[in-house]
Amino acid sequence: MVREIQENELNELLQLYRHLHEKSVPAMTEHLKSTWEAILKDKNHHIIVKETGHEIVSSCVCIIIPNLTRNIRPYALIENVVTREDCRGRGYATECLHYAREIAEGANCYKMMLLTSAKEDATLKFYGNAGYNSGDKTAFIQWLE
Repeated sequence: MVREIQENELNELLQLYRHLHEKSVPAMTEHLKSTWEAILKDKNHHIIVKETGHEIVSSCVCIIIPNLTRNIRPYALIENVVTREDCRGRGYATECLHYAREIAEGANCYKMMLLTSAKEDATLKFYGNAGYNSGDKTAFIQWLE
């Protein structure tokens, strides 16, 4: 089943993020708790999960960003696309991305954007097959300390 995350699933999500780029699960500090609460309250912040056998195995984040151009239509930003290593290649992340598209279309977004640091052909092909292209825009990143 693909759905939005529930309040009591933070720990499971943080465990899944270890398959993304995190080395460990962060401590349950007040900062983490307040960030989680802010995400849950934000109607434009959607954490989408794929659940199999009562376990979260894949996820992505879809954020709807209000906008003053393009006839005042918002756009969506996709981040943190991840699937548990032992569950990859089964279409779970694709299901999450399709769900994100439904959210974006429901919000009348004019585009969806996704950035990846992946360089592997298989990963880039995966995003292409999911409907994303790398030819329309050029992305620049400035990392902040």
